[in-house]
Amino acid sequence: MNFNLPKLNLWLILASFCIIIVGFALMVGAPSGATEYNPDIFSFRRITLGPMIALFGFVAMVFAILYKPKKKDSNEIKKD
Repeated sequence: MNFNLPKLNLWLILASFCIIIVGFALMVGAPSGATEYNPDIFSFRRITLGPMIALFGFVAMVFAILYKPKKKDSNEIKKD
């Protein structure tokens, strides 16, 4: 299969996707119901840490898509 993005970009996209999943996983927790109150819904992990990591993952995803690897110059002389 021939992709338009180089292999490095695909690995960066995969890593970014994993970071996004970790960020969303940190936001998961027990909900607060109608009969009982769960103060954990306002914890640092669910309100601050998880969204910041997910946002970092989305920024990394944009970088991974737009990153253009440097090509080697064909006129460069190889030194052995």
